[in-house]
Amino acid sequence: MPESLLDRVPVIPVVVLDDVAHAVPVARALVDGGVPVIELTLRTPAALDCIEQIASNVPDILVGAGTIVVPEQAKQALSAGAQFLVSPGTTDELAASMQETGLPHLPGAATVSEVIRLLELGYRELKFFPAEASGGSAFLKAAGAPLPQARFCPTGGITPDSAPSYLCLANVGCVGGSWLTPTDAIAQGDWARISRLAAESTYLAA
Repeated sequence: MPESLLDRVPVIPVVVLDDVAHAVPVARALVDGGVPVIELTLRTPAALDCIEQIASNVPDILVGAGTIVVPEQAKQALSAGAQFLVSPGTTDELAASMQETGLPHLPGAATVSEVIRLLELGYRELKFFPAEASGGSAFLKAAGAPLPQARFCPTGGITPDSAPSYLCLANVGCVGGSWLTPTDAIAQGDWARISRLAAESTYLAA
């Protein structure tokens, strides 16, 4: 993939779906709002089927699988059509399983030691999770001095109000956010609201 995952959009939507019927409409609403990226978390039984539906029916969006926490999930996500992977934390086995898929992926880290370990493994682009609970933008600003080679997608507790404090940092490419796809909007089929929230997110890095 020629373009970094961190440079595609200011906010990667982190989406939890319980109903496969919602997958394609949510993805299309995000595209309509100017956000052609979606991260489906593997937290529900429907998640892999949702990835498959989006991959098959919404070619304009880059669909990824998040919350990769056990090695077999990486292969399952690849088989479902995922185009990138994201993990909240990283073990050697989990990193190896994501590498074996050949897909772009963001391994998770929450401490300086974890970041250094991932740098030793050859990673330069990481997920910082849980962002707000682990020191927020202040942590990343401080970590940028000794570890300037690491770039991050912070995720976890970030809101439209706090996102700019991350996006202004040199070592942050984008943030992950769940606010673009509110559960009530999905339940009500309010795709216009999701498109509007997506469009608003594209200005947060300005």
